[in-house]
Amino acid sequence: MNDGQERPLLAVVGLGTMGRGIAQVAAQAGFTVRLHDRSAAAVAAAKSGIADVLARQRAKGRLSEVEAGSTLARLVPCDTLEALAGCDVIIESIIERLDAKHELFRRLEAIAGSQALLATNTSSLSVTAVAAACEHPQRVVGWHFFNPVPLVRVAEIVNGLRTAPEVTERIAELTEAMDLAAVRVRDMPGFIVNHAGRAFTPEAFRILSEGVAEFHDIDRILREAGGFRMGPFELIDMIGLDVAELVMDSFYHQYYQEPRFRSSPLVKQRVAAGLLGRKVGHGFYAYADGVRVAVEATPAPSVPTVPVWISEAEPELARELGEVLEREGVRVEAGTVPSTQALIVVTPLGQDVSTCVSEQDLDAVRTVGVDALAPLDRRRTLMCSPATGAVWRDAAHATLAAGGIPVTVIRDSPGFVFQRMWALIVAIGCEMAQQRIAAPEDIDRAVRAALGYSLGPLAMGDALGPERMVRILHHMHAAYGDPRYRPCPWLERRAKLGLSLLHND
Repeated sequence: MNDGQERPLLAVVGLGTMGRGIAQVAAQAGFTVRLHDRSAAAVAAAKSGIADVLARQRAKGRLSEVEAGSTLARLVPCDTLEALAGCDVIIESIIERLDAKHELFRRLEAIAGSQALLATNTSSLSVTAVAAACEHPQRVVGWHFFNPVPLVRVAEIVNGLRTAPEVTERIAELTEAMDLAAVRVRDMPGFIVNHAGRAFTPEAFRILSEGVAEFHDIDRILREAGGFRMGPFELIDMIGLDVAELVMDSFYHQYYQEPRFRSSPLVKQRVAAGLLGRKVGHGFYAYADGVRVAVEATPAPSVPTVPVWISEAEPELARELGEVLEREGVRVEAGTVPSTQALIVVTPLGQDVSTCVSEQDLDAVRTVGVDALAPLDRRRTLMCSPATGAVWRDAAHATLAAGGIPVTVIRDSPGFVFQRMWALIVAIGCEMAQQRIAAPEDIDRAVRAALGYSLGPLAMGDALGPERMVRILHHMHAAYGDPRYRPCPWLERRAKLGLSLLHND
């Protein structure tokens, strides 16, 4: 839509946090927006709140006084729903209850003109189900924005089963006119972003419940080595465990107990204990005056470094790890068998140390695993089997930390922490592409913008290699016997053919 064209008239119904954000972004993009809420005080508070946001932008030099004034002038309070007659698009952002949305949409359909489009900002309900209340469901579309709307520059355009294609395209045009990326989505639970995010917290709970590592160590690995802005338990504390529990349970049941989305008994136990996170002062972390109390990392033991022999079962990873350690002054042994003085290191993909020891006939007491698939210049993960001797564990910790890179020691686990988290994120992203929920590039674009991942799930798989992702998942599936870790056909086919996971067909 060109700037020279007349802007359509918009309306927002429901002026909580999301409704306010949508109204602000639309008005700043030049749209006149009529504002309505069943509470007149909410309408006044919304306009006042937006004025405060604009004033802060002015103070920071991001907005001129003229721009702020014209934006506010485009926000038009309306006392009644009937005042929205004549609007081209009406966006609903009320409570997430299907009965309430049905009632509103029936009224809007009677008020709005025959050409008006009706959009729902629902994040958890079916757009098809919302539209079922209308006589003309073809003009109902999902227009899902993310909080905070002015900062998360993407919106999901969700096709209900009866949404007309031209309606989807019109809403996509309006989205781009607001300087937001428009991603088109099929109406499935979670759409793109909430679906793609289902690996992060459930898998973190799975790792914690197995006793692989403490919660703060899982956070450190995934934040520093995994490249996530926050660790999963930091994120849970921020949003509240009670909220996270509702989302996890809802999603699991909406997908008919899909194993990938299974939660953990730890969640209900901690909710019952009131350990909800920052809002109550204690979750996984403790908080003092709203500030998280840091958990100190375990320092490397003060013991001598030792020579290292690295298994060639994964030749490329062994070579990369060996080169890094040699640059740091560690003596790396060559040869097909280790000397009696050497620490034995394996670099498995999706396997635990115990399996490597058994399959490769290694000395279990001296053998440790290193996650060489994760970036070795940020944080290193050292994995020990139940048979690893304490002296060798400490020597391995000191040796891996000799170059100044922090090391986290974990218990034996198929896939370490980094590998299994990335692999499950990739698996779910590929499953979404397989189900044609959205185009591969739209899946990645939405996830990067809304979840803040450095890469989208399909690009994550490409970065580490689709074939490696398949191997990790196959090994974890074999170890656990749990279909949670099965690779989907989208991933397997592209790995076999040497194609990018972003390759569409």
